Amino acid sequence: MFRSVIVPIHRAGWPFIGIALAAAILLGLLWEPLFWLGLLLTAYCTYFFRNPPRVTPTRVGLVVAPADGMVQPIHRAVPPPELELGDQPLTRVSIFLNIFNVHVNRVPVDGSITALSYRPGKFFNAAMDKASEDNERMSLKVTTYDGIELGFVQIAGLVARRIVCNLKLDEPVRAGQVFGLIRFGSRLDVYLPDGVAPLVVPYQITTAGETVIADLQSNESARQGEER
Repeated sequence: MFRSVIVPIHRAGWPFIGIALAAAILLGLLWEPLFWLGLLLTAYCTYFFRNPPRVTPTRVGLVVAPADGMVQPIHRAVPPPELELGDQPLTRVSIFLNIFNVHVNRVPVDGSITALSYRPGKFFNAAMDKASEDNERMSLKVTTYDGIELGFVQIAGLVARRIVCNLKLDEPVRAGQVFGLIRFGSRLDVYLPDGVAPLVVPYQITTAGETVIADLQSNESARQGEER
């Protein structure tokens, strides 16, 4: 119960929370109603940067969602060239985060970071397909201990203006590990290896580090779903 009420805050959020609180106090000295408005902003910053603990399934081969949010229509698309995953289309699972989702991002699979590249770009609505190609992004590739390569990409959205990634090249990582965040609305793309089917469906809600979006060891075909 305590863990569900008192949620940790990602360290990247503390400067924003401190600035919002200081602004609330200063504005309150000018006019009291402004203090309450500033306090509301402080509360939202605290809410936005929450980093709740997650329970990650640990079986080898499971690919977990890197973000909370809604799965967008699943397509085959050529991955960003900086990932060096080839020029043939791969299945892309895109997760859109709105401003109320947890924005802490988590590694989708065990392995080692074998590519990492930042590219500046535009700030289209992250729910749009062209955001994957045109928006500011941080592209990462993880190679599993079985030698399987998987790409995942942090993409800035319409109001996002800062991508935070704490990983380094050749760093070993674990599925569900926190590695960064995108501030104020964004998208995460996962490029699955050829022949691996997604185990999520469009408009499904994912939980970072917990929802299994694919299984590298399974021959299961892509799942279907409907709203009920």
